Amino acid sequence: MKKSLVIVESPTKSKTINRYLGNKYLVKSCFGHIRDLPVNSLKNGKKIIRRKDKTSLLGFEKENLINKIGIDPYKDWKVIYSILPGKKKIITELKKISKEVEHIYLATDLDREGEAIAWHLKETIGENNHKFSRIIFNEITKESILKSFENPCLLNMNRVYSQQARRFMDRIVGYMISPLLWEKISRGLSAGRVQSVVVKMIVDRENLIKKFIPKKSWKIQAFINNEKNQLLKMKVTHYKKKKIKIKSFQEAENFLKKIKFSKFYISSIENSTNYQLPNPPFTTSTLQQFSNIYLGFGVNKTMLLAQKLYEAGYITYMRTDSTNISEQAIEKTRDYILNKFGELYLPKTNYKTKKKNKKKHEQGAHEGIRPTNVLINKNNLKLVENGIKELYAMIHCRFVASQIKPAKFKLQKIILESLDFELSNKYKFLVFDGWKKVMNYSVKEYKNSFFSINVGKQVNLNSIVIKEILSSSPSRFSEATLVKELENKKIGRPSTYASIISTIQNRGYVNIKNNKFYSKKMGEIVTDRLKYSFKSLMSYKFTAEMEDKLDQIDNNLINWKTVLNSFFSNFYKQFKKAIQSPKLGGMIPNKIITTKINCSKCFKKMVIRTAITGIFLSCSDYTKSKKKCKNTISLIPEKDFLQNKNKDCLTYKICHLCKSNMDLYYINFKLMLFICSNSLYCSEFLVEKNNNFKKNFFENKKVKKCNFCNSDMFLKFGKFGQFLKCSNQDCKNTKRMNGIKKNFLWIKPIVFPNLLCEKSNACFVLKSGVSGIFFAASSFPKSKETKTPFIEELIRFKNLLPKEILYLTDAPIVDSEGNKTMLRFDKKKKIQFIGSKKNGKFTSWKKYFINGKWKAQN
Repeated sequence: MKKSLVIVESPTKSKTINRYLGNKYLVKSCFGHIRDLPVNSLKNGKKIIRRKDKTSLLGFEKENLINKIGIDPYKDWKVIYSILPGKKKIITELKKISKEVEHIYLATDLDREGEAIAWHLKETIGENNHKFSRIIFNEITKESILKSFENPCLLNMNRVYSQQARRFMDRIVGYMISPLLWEKISRGLSAGRVQSVVVKMIVDRENLIKKFIPKKSWKIQAFINNEKNQLLKMKVTHYKKKKIKIKSFQEAENFLKKIKFSKFYISSIENSTNYQLPNPPFTTSTLQQFSNIYLGFGVNKTMLLAQKLYEAGYITYMRTDSTNISEQAIEKTRDYILNKFGELYLPKTNYKTKKKNKKKHEQGAHEGIRPTNVLINKNNLKLVENGIKELYAMIHCRFVASQIKPAKFKLQKIILESLDFELSNKYKFLVFDGWKKVMNYSVKEYKNSFFSINVGKQVNLNSIVIKEILSSSPSRFSEATLVKELENKKIGRPSTYASIISTIQNRGYVNIKNNKFYSKKMGEIVTDRLKYSFKSLMSYKFTAEMEDKLDQIDNNLINWKTVLNSFFSNFYKQFKKAIQSPKLGGMIPNKIITTKINCSKCFKKMVIRTAITGIFLSCSDYTKSKKKCKNTISLIPEKDFLQNKNKDCLTYKICHLCKSNMDLYYINFKLMLFICSNSLYCSEFLVEKNNNFKKNFFENKKVKKCNFCNSDMFLKFGKFGQFLKCSNQDCKNTKRMNGIKKNFLWIKPIVFPNLLCEKSNACFVLKSGVSGIFFAASSFPKSKETKTPFIEELIRFKNLLPKEILYLTDAPIVDSEGNKTMLRFDKKKKIQFIGSKKNGKFTSWKKYFINGKWKAQN
């Protein structure tokens, strides 16, 4: 009998599933999406031209734009799909196999994206529709896989239509607004239906912080001793039976004088019991939040590691909004709790998630994220990626804790009274740790179960303190709090948060410092212009309502083309107005400020521009005439010039027009340029000489040829000093000025997508420098994480290495004592060698590559 073909997305998933199926099945991977809308870079787009007949979109005829985006809104949303680059070979192989098998099972992921991939596979390789079946499973275990093959189903086309509607809307917004931003503001910009709203959220928070004015308040605290000489803090709450609201320090001092001469006694002690229920198992968003808070992982890194755990069969599907758990999983967990923690921690009945407000957008995964086998702990994992064991341990603990008894607390409220004043405070005592035993939470515990105090007894105040309190400004978003805010506002989906957060950073609209989001100048400009021209698109409410409509499509409550028609009609009205001149209500162009500085090449005036890379000076003839003058001057922000060493030395000036702070930039260190921080609306600037200039620096000086592409390398200045940069934009090669040696082996940077960083959500890139070959974060310089390559890592990714360094993979993986070996560099001989570490220190074991073999040092 012929085999049945099973198609999954990833090769890891196919290997795991293949272990559970017999010889009758052939499992193949399609490596994700196989086809999509036409891949067409906006860089090849024509310039925007406004025509009198108003029949063009950004200078394209409608037909040209439709061909570009692959969608025709005017012909019932006719769509053109094309095979993705590099997938033709896979499609050819799958088509050949499909003709030789009796049945084809589409076993892609169970969310909308997975359903769409399954549909594309069927449409691309299918000839006989009766030959296809859809397989859905929540976990990659033998029991779950075999059960799913016993109950195959049909494709859920409503889910496919929902995914298509989202894709079409995102495509229209991106491909129509982005070129508009290119002309109105700056080249290289992009817009997105959800991406731009997320940037707006960060910019709005930044504006609140800038406008925040702290307010002062005062509180009075007193301290007493109980019978066992324990010091208790009490808060002054009432004066003459009214709550105290202290508005000035003088008022606080007046209260303090009165309290000193008052006699207090214990009026009452209120005791109560409080139970704290465990949290439910992780959903996608809560996993991302807790991973960022407790492990320091970015959203992207969390999802990559969770994907590996799922594909290896260790956890259930990680893209889910549900917290439900199957009865079978609960029973196994109860046995685990009974054996490990005892009957005291086991509840009498099974816990089931309370469905307070069941989310309408709950995706196809019907369970929360949990281990597939609760008996497997992090030490049993066969995966070796950085951080994967810690993430699994967190998922495991959260799930086990969700089925343990509540934590029990005793609450004690102590009230002191005098003739005029009332003092009180609440204390919390842990009686039974319950689920907190698993989660290892730190809880304040006191030696005694209660404070020993007698009611009616007179007490003396040990000390009285006035405490000044400054109201704090709204905090900036971290990745965890941003994810939480997105979920609260119902913007996007948890499965898309990772790509959204990566995109807004890569586009240069925001950056992360100390795990906090800061908006950049270009992010503020783009947000301001989009809010003016596309109010509904940038509305939180509109974005949330659109997500709700996509869910209605999924549930077959509304037609997907009806949603698209309504969206496109409203969007196109705003778009037609935005492409007009500002006088007619169109998008306001980026403000260009003319200075008194002359261009060194054509002697015209230089202007201040803002681009995706930041603020810079360019010739006023930069984009006007056919023979453009491309002369530019880099501006070095003062904080980068000082390199955060002398923050107290920052120069402050106030704009005399709008009274805002002015930002200082250096022009080749000889001139200082002050620009109003409110440059979105204010054009004020000042140019002054830098009297402290002592450095001989020549920007754009030709130094040498690039060792990769043989183009000219120019001298540049960055926050780390002088460096060389290749003039070829496609090359992007850079070198430090100090330590460059001839005949040194330079290699092009090699991305290792499956080797994740520990401190960021980036992956490692293999690079060469003056100190040899090393790994650096792909998001450098945002993340400055580097590491020394282990030999086992180079062997594992041998197929990525160039011929010049393949000899490194022949080196031993461990030394004579079993310690892992790593790549090292001899600074005197300028050659690579192999060494090892033990207990964090380098050992004396060394091997050099001599005459084609690795030999010990002579």
